[in-house]
Amino acid sequence: MKHPSSRAFFAYWDKKRGSARAPDRADIDPAAVRELLGDIFVLSCEPKLGFPFRVAGTRVCALAGLDLKDQSFAALFMEGSRSEIEEITTVVAEETLGAIAGITATREDGSKAHLELLLLPFNARPHTPVSVTGVLAPFDDECGALGPFTVTSWRYLHQPEKLLPRAIRKLQIARGLMVYEGLR
Repeated sequence: MKHPSSRAFFAYWDKKRGSARAPDRADIDPAAVRELLGDIFVLSCEPKLGFPFRVAGTRVCALAGLDLKDQSFAALFMEGSRSEIEEITTVVAEETLGAIAGITATREDGSKAHLELLLLPFNARPHTPVSVTGVLAPFDDECGALGPFTVTSWRYLHQPEKLLPRAIRKLQIARGLMVYEGLR
């Protein structure tokens, strides 16, 4: 992580999760990260809707040039990067695994702006909507509204514990009666 906002928010998130894979959403106190709130956002994990924003900081909204509440996160990206960012966000939510990405966008004057995107999961609980939090921070202070984003690089933030396959972890989370289809 290169951006100070990403490093600070990750350190706070990491402290709050303790030995768990991710913290609960209720564990994150906005007052504790007051100076980062302009760069922080929360996404609803609804892939069919493009991961709509639940909450977006003022600086994130300024980068997009509009209020992002209920807007599609994936729609901020160019067509070529849209499926890639949707896959990254899905893995962050389903695998409870953080991701960091380098992003470029075009300023109004045509020059390139470089940003860092940090995506972090919340602990998945039965009967609660799944969401992802993160930071979108430009490396330049004076960016203004930016054109569509392009993913230039990314990696997952692997945790030292052994990662379980997605299907097995979903079974661990499932509660109550489960019906399996079988062959006759």
